Amino acid sequence: MFIAMNRFRIALGREAEFEDIWRGRDSQLEAVPGFSEFRLLRGPQDEEATLYASHTTWESRADFEAWTRSEAFRKAHSGAGGSQGIYLEHPKFEGFEGVL
Repeated sequence: MFIAMNRFRIALGREAEFEDIWRGRDSQLEAVPGFSEFRLLRGPQDEEATLYASHTTWESRADFEAWTRSEAFRKAHSGAGGSQGIYLEHPKFEGFEGVL
């Protein structure tokens, strides 16, 4: 199992807009070999931002990496730069291999 997470710092007051972007996107994930599950998680807030994490579960790291090189990945991320002011910084990727 492999879990891929991206952390996002979202400007205060822009949370609903960020969530709507994720609700409306065509992720292309359901048809991707090895994909198991997706979640968008809302975390703590500080004086500048609300923390979010996208969380996908895959059968293997190889399946995840194959998706990142696919046409489905390019389609799912085609509008990623169009939301000025929502993101306070670039997403931070974290990947985890299943151990137990």
